[in-house]
Amino acid sequence: MDAQQRRWFLREPSPDAKMLLLAMPYSGCGASMYKAWPLTVGDAEVVPIQHPFRENRMREPHFGTYQDVTKAMLDDIGDLVTARPWAVFGHCGGALPAFETVVQAGERGLPPPHQCFMSSQVAPQDGPWGRFLGLDEDGLRAEIAGLLAAMGAGAAQAEELVDLFIDTMEADVAANRVYWRPAGTVQCPITGIGWDADVEVPHGLMTGWPQWAPYEKVLLSGTHYSFLEAPPSLLQVLADRLTAG
Repeated sequence: MDAQQRRWFLREPSPDAKMLLLAMPYSGCGASMYKAWPLTVGDAEVVPIQHPFRENRMREPHFGTYQDVTKAMLDDIGDLVTARPWAVFGHCGGALPAFETVVQAGERGLPPPHQCFMSSQVAPQDGPWGRFLGLDEDGLRAEIAGLLAAMGAGAAQAEELVDLFIDTMEADVAANRVYWRPAGTVQCPITGIGWDADVEVPHGLMTGWPQWAPYEKVLLSGTHYSFLEAPPSLLQVLADRLTAG
């Protein structure tokens, strides 16, 4: 794997993995947000994707749009990650580049993913949606502090880190605001994951996904940030659908 490919990963996928689960970062965050997740779920190795303009790629410019970052990623690692069964997971803002990966993989004639997991996000034709999209800088700073707390940062540490996250969050939210696709078709099943106490993207809004592919909806107990902790209920949903055999 060359440096151009390696930059998309915090850790390189194992050549022995039966399946890869590409996990996309949440708005404002990098791949390390999946630090509480196990290395494998079912038959799949969890592979957090590292987008530019965050963490070890902070010196790189922001990607601009989800379409652009997906094109760049697939140019570099498309053949690598689709050479075996693969799947995608994304939550809220992270679900959008995850789904765009599915769409563009199909447009390129790459093998379709085994499964697409969309957590707390409306279908592209119903977007953009989310309270974050209407927040000013002060509002986003408050949300970042809450996100950092959910990721395990203490109050003092979270306050210090907000300045490091704000530019990334603002740019990611801008990408979210302009992402839209008309309803179409993708060649993989979609599992929509809603959370019963999620007030950011209520699960009742996730009604547009069946227009794209065979669809199932799963409702889990938790808030908007519960996925960060990799709760057993979420891991079971993923594991039950990630079988390479």
